[in-house]
Amino acid sequence: MKFTREHSGKKRSCLSIWLILCLFPRTCVSNPSKPNFLLILADDLGIGDVGCYGNDTIRDVIFLFRTPNIDGLAKGGVRLSQHIAAAAVCTPSRAAFLTGRYPIRSGMASNTQYRVLFWNGCSGGLPPNETTFARILHQQGYSTALVGKWHMGVNCESSRDHCHHPLHHGFDYFYGMPFTLLNECQGTDDPELAKSLQDTYWLHSQIIFLAVLTLLIGKLTSLFQVKWKIIICVAICGLLYFLSWFSSYGFTKYWNCILMRNHDITEQPMNLEKTTSNMLKEAVSFIERNKHRPFLLFFSLLHVHTPLITTEKFLGRSRHGLYGDNVEEMDWIVGRLLDVIDKEGLKNTTFIYFASDHGGSVEAHRGNVHLGGWNGIYKGGKGMGGWEGGIRVPGIVRWPGVLPADIVISEPTSLMDIFPTVVHLAGGVVPQDRVIDGRTLLPLLQGTAQHSEHEFMFHYCGVVLHAVRWHRKDRGTTWKAHYVTPVFQPEDSGACFGRRICPCFGDDVTHHDPPLLFDLSRDPSEANPLSADTEPLFDTIVNRIGKAVEEHRRTLTPVPQQLSPYNNVWKPWLQPCCGTFPFCWCDKENNKADDIL
Repeated sequence: MKFTREHSGKKRSCLSIWLILCLFPRTCVSNPSKPNFLLILADDLGIGDVGCYGNDTIRDVIFLFRTPNIDGLAKGGVRLSQHIAAAAVCTPSRAAFLTGRYPIRSGMASNTQYRVLFWNGCSGGLPPNETTFARILHQQGYSTALVGKWHMGVNCESSRDHCHHPLHHGFDYFYGMPFTLLNECQGTDDPELAKSLQDTYWLHSQIIFLAVLTLLIGKLTSLFQVKWKIIICVAICGLLYFLSWFSSYGFTKYWNCILMRNHDITEQPMNLEKTTSNMLKEAVSFIERNKHRPFLLFFSLLHVHTPLITTEKFLGRSRHGLYGDNVEEMDWIVGRLLDVIDKEGLKNTTFIYFASDHGGSVEAHRGNVHLGGWNGIYKGGKGMGGWEGGIRVPGIVRWPGVLPADIVISEPTSLMDIFPTVVHLAGGVVPQDRVIDGRTLLPLLQGTAQHSEHEFMFHYCGVVLHAVRWHRKDRGTTWKAHYVTPVFQPEDSGACFGRRICPCFGDDVTHHDPPLLFDLSRDPSEANPLSADTEPLFDTIVNRIGKAVEEHRRTLTPVPQQLSPYNNVWKPWLQPCCGTFPFCWCDKENNKADDIL
């Protein structure tokens, strides 16, 4: 009996301790279990296009459209006000997002004027030896899916090796575009893919044609003597030249505007009227299928890239034309995904992230109609590797019960930070055999740290370093030095309208020595460059940033250039084709998309 009473007393004592601990949530609650991840990335969305980033105060004057679902996401979570893309164009920015590394480390930064992948049938792409967060989460038992835009390559050596394909980079399921939307997908007379190059090719073809015609007329009228062999040779060479470029650029809609499910092509070319509904249906279906196990869904929106494919329901809905309609449809899609998360009871177990791959396009227009985004108070836009308008993007994170609601963090953060953040939360380990430039966001998001782990951030345009940001934690100041800036056309336009996108190097950029220096803490619009006369610490700041650049460059190692001219040229033997090449057309989406819109 004595043993029984002592044993009973110990049980009561343990029970009392357990009850006391549970009265104090901080002591009783353990680390949250592995969350689900819903990562939503918009395409070409300007930071000023989103209401919660300030355009609500001027909406009735300028943009006249609403983003209530994205604003609601921010209200229930954390809004990052200095969220930075690693590049100002799609392909390198997305590579950095997936790998947590500057694009120059993986070979996804271009040393030519063509800074994104141009073809599904080219050999460049995200190298197979790069590690994405999807691969690590797959190893952690997550079901992983990518729905939407990829734009990081398909094949290396044959049309079916799929070395760059999403399924080769950790995704269990893929439904979407291996490329990106283009004006050519809609069949407009305003080509988007290397328009100036196509114009040059066409001009050369016309000159050759006129030369052959002149030789032929001269021969037939005896105006001058020329051998038939010469006329035939020039004609054949001209024909081969024409076919060499028209076989690719003349059929862009068939080569690039395709839809895939895993490795299978389901539409070639895409039926744009069904694309939005199909992709949303696939995303919803994936969430419903995997609601009882941890999942990662990367929903990579086609919105709001030109040609602004918008369903009939949203056409004319905003007072800012087609771009406003497309933004409102994008916001509705975000709301639909949030509704599904709520409906399936996953709200408190799902880490949701929303951002854009880079800033809005300032130059996008058709006639006098502007078709690009608005970057708020920030100078520049898409394609400008240094100016804030090209790289500062919306960034919103929500995880109810774990992260605080309705707060704003103004510390510098990066799209690359999602890599270590997601990997850590999933119970994985960040690779130790390579440099990871991203930093986990958790201390900032949870309020256990007041300052970002980023001291320096390097802003590249292709392989050229255009600017560097220095975040001085001790003073709460962020300096930014510009070494190279594009020459605007016209001069005060803040854009490169003469070229459609600003260059990274060459005659149309300006090199600065000493660099242009701005205090982003006081001058986020980068309107007032500092000098030794206006900033006493000018030399100290410039020298410290210069030393950081040297240290950074010592961490870079040579890698194959994925966007080299050879890797970025169309190769017929690499072209994904749902038929027998060159007869590549099909529509396997027989069942029309449910009326999800």
